Amino acid sequence: MDWVQILLHRCTSLFRRQKLDEDLDDELRTHIEFAIEENRVRGMDEQEARTAALRAFGGLTQIKETYRMQRGLPFLEHMGRDLRFGFRQLRRSPGFAITAILTLALGVGANTAVFSLINGLLLRPLPVPHSEQLVVLGMEGGRPRPNYTFSAPIFRDLEFKHEIFTSVFAFSGRQNLQVRSRSRNESINGCLVSGDFFDALQTPPLMGRPLSHLDDQPGGSPSGFAVVISERFWETWFSRAPNVVGRKLEIANTIFTVAGVMPKRFIGADPTQRPDLFVPLSAEPVIDAPVNLIAAGGNGWWLAVMGRLQPGVTLGQANAALQPLSMPIVRSEIPDPDPGWLARAEKDHFHFFAEPGSRGFTFIRLLFQKPLVASLVMCGGILLLACLNLAILLLARGATRERELATRLALGATRIRLIGQLLIESLLLATMGTMLGLALAPVVGRSLGILLLHGNVMGDLFLDNSIDSRVIAFAALIAVTAAVLIGLVPALQATSGNLNDHIKNGQRGMQAHERRRILPRVLLAAEVGLALTLVVSACLLATSLLRLYKSGTGFDPKGVVNIALDMGKQPLDGDELTLLYRQFTDELSHQPGVRSVSLAQMIPLSGFGWGEDHWIPGGIPHSLDLNAVSQGYFQTMRIPMFAGRDFRWSDTTPTGLKIIINQSAAKLFFPGRDAIGQQILRQFKKTPYEVIAVVGDAKSNDLRSPPRPAAYVPITQSDAKKPSYSAVVRVEGPTAPMVAAARALASRLAPQIPAPVVTTMDSVMNDSISSERMMAMLSVFFAGCALLVTAIGLYGTLAYATARRTSEIGIRMALGARRIEVVGMVFRENALLVAGGTVAGLVVALLATRALASFLYGTSVRDPWVMLASVAALVAVASAASLIPAIRAARIDPMAALREE
Repeated sequence: MDWVQILLHRCTSLFRRQKLDEDLDDELRTHIEFAIEENRVRGMDEQEARTAALRAFGGLTQIKETYRMQRGLPFLEHMGRDLRFGFRQLRRSPGFAITAILTLALGVGANTAVFSLINGLLLRPLPVPHSEQLVVLGMEGGRPRPNYTFSAPIFRDLEFKHEIFTSVFAFSGRQNLQVRSRSRNESINGCLVSGDFFDALQTPPLMGRPLSHLDDQPGGSPSGFAVVISERFWETWFSRAPNVVGRKLEIANTIFTVAGVMPKRFIGADPTQRPDLFVPLSAEPVIDAPVNLIAAGGNGWWLAVMGRLQPGVTLGQANAALQPLSMPIVRSEIPDPDPGWLARAEKDHFHFFAEPGSRGFTFIRLLFQKPLVASLVMCGGILLLACLNLAILLLARGATRERELATRLALGATRIRLIGQLLIESLLLATMGTMLGLALAPVVGRSLGILLLHGNVMGDLFLDNSIDSRVIAFAALIAVTAAVLIGLVPALQATSGNLNDHIKNGQRGMQAHERRRILPRVLLAAEVGLALTLVVSACLLATSLLRLYKSGTGFDPKGVVNIALDMGKQPLDGDELTLLYRQFTDELSHQPGVRSVSLAQMIPLSGFGWGEDHWIPGGIPHSLDLNAVSQGYFQTMRIPMFAGRDFRWSDTTPTGLKIIINQSAAKLFFPGRDAIGQQILRQFKKTPYEVIAVVGDAKSNDLRSPPRPAAYVPITQSDAKKPSYSAVVRVEGPTAPMVAAARALASRLAPQIPAPVVTTMDSVMNDSISSERMMAMLSVFFAGCALLVTAIGLYGTLAYATARRTSEIGIRMALGARRIEVVGMVFRENALLVAGGTVAGLVVALLATRALASFLYGTSVRDPWVMLASVAALVAVASAASLIPAIRAARIDPMAALREE
């Protein structure tokens, strides 16, 4: 235990240094006085006695230093002194310190913000006990990508046919539940969950009980349907009433009983959702009425499935156990499967699989994983640029301290000691830049999260990008890495070389030495090349986005407003509901500013699609995109009609089934002949449809893909139960009065439905390319940061070099050099660097931008105009940054420069 006592003594000594130093001084003084007294007794006079005593005692400073090293922790004491010295050095150069800190904060803040999004979407585990035991289930075989959606029968088979899981549970995606308040129906975010959902996630409720298998039965438990609510819903709807358990809620016109309240930390199994209501999976026919996905059986794929492994079971064992279950379950639970499909499934080794599920499951992760990783790579480029920039500035700053450092080396300081001190200064800069970047990261991260998720086709989603231990560790890693990158090379450079050369005074003695240094120029050229790579990437993505917008949709989105009506829970159906829709569109069409109104089942580019096989008598089937629309749809969307007539409200089923096809479908089915009056058969209909018109092609599912063959059927001939359509309204002028009138009209005509959801066609288009838009906007922002950082580096380096050559420039001008020649001489230094960096950057850009090919639309990674524009932007910024120091050099007074020398 002696070493423990020694360590404790050394640690406590750090806090008693002044007292211990005073005691040491007193003790040394006493020893010296005793020695002086002995010498005087021997016959020496006062001065001889003191001199002899000090000579015999040795160096007092060395003795004190040895004692301090033995009593304390020298490393910490040296670091403390270096930190104080570093602060003083930075305080003497506030301009340099502020520039360095802001430059680093820019790189660190961007990196940390993007990493916080990646952390929230890809890395952060669910806030449930033992989340590492959770797995996500999926299916593989016969498809280019795994499938993560299950039908109800397959899930029910997996729910109990297992020995490797303690539980298997399913949940739906975002579910808007219609809940009756005191005055009207409201749409509340909810989630359909199976009986094992809460048991698997192991989070106890605040009050009451969770849902169980007893609740997940057709019709609910013997006492009816139960619902578990969130703490937020308890607070907003029930004012945190202590007797909330047992209270009734009317959901989808059905009474549910509150069984329990979940705490705020519980978010379910989807990290991008925050459900307020959890209802049993068996209630789906009630919630989705008139749709019944459970009854759809093998034709309804809508559930995400997860499980919790038995203690000690590995992921490999789980996959091995799932393999033999796969085909028997598919055969037993999918009625009358296509024999060809079964043969292909066996050939392609169709099977269920399990993958780590500690982070939960969300489909949005599959959509944004690649853009976020690409954004982090670009952020890394910005951070590398900032580090290169600061390394160059520190190299220039270190040149001014070479005499100081050489003198300290000559006086006995070791090179390792000086390098450590310079690295401490770099660490100070990196730490302050990182702290400022961390302060900015939440603001930037929230903005990026809104850009990433808000208005997405899956609804407004939630992403927790708060700062946690992983984000702090990432920022700390950045700080240490930045400190090494910006400090090590300048420290080695500043402490190298011949001491005599460094100690010599006079600028002329330093200039030849400085001109031989190529490292700062190489780093600056690398900075220019890296900046050009980022600018080229930004230009490619921005050009791709612009071409995507200009690619055309086949319709005119400007001025179109979509009003989604949810008619599933009102009493009307059939002809009565069609009459209500007609009354709604007729009254809405008379509102001020409304030019035309129609109805559509599918809003183009909204992410929802409907496809069926069609064929002509005697022909082969072809898949067509389908949409049910009303009279005036093509006029409202401004889709050209090339032949035939529009639908009419009188086109009911007794008058004969009608269909309108687009040009692509007409060429597919009726090449070289008139399609009007021809017959087309649909997959689930026995009666043929008559083609009454041919319209222009319009994109329906994806803005990136060309228009597909499509067909339109009239809503007046729909056999769906209580279909919900969206009113498509073309408006000129302000839309707010029309929206208010539409909501009031819907409330009057159908008081049982929730308030209509209103979107503009422009926003639908933007949301359909949200990942492309996010990539383009981020890349342009990063390219702007890269140009700014590069401009700072070019300006700072050239300004410093110009200041060091003041006397040389003065002599040149005194000998007759013209100001324009001085400008050209100074400007030429950066011009050569920019030229070399541009050539290298173009080569790197051509190689690096291949990774962007999958993000581009109608744009080649070798687009010459993009390359030319990128080089022009970089050259313009570099010229502006280099011209200011060059002009300043031309204004030097030759006499003042000579006097200074």
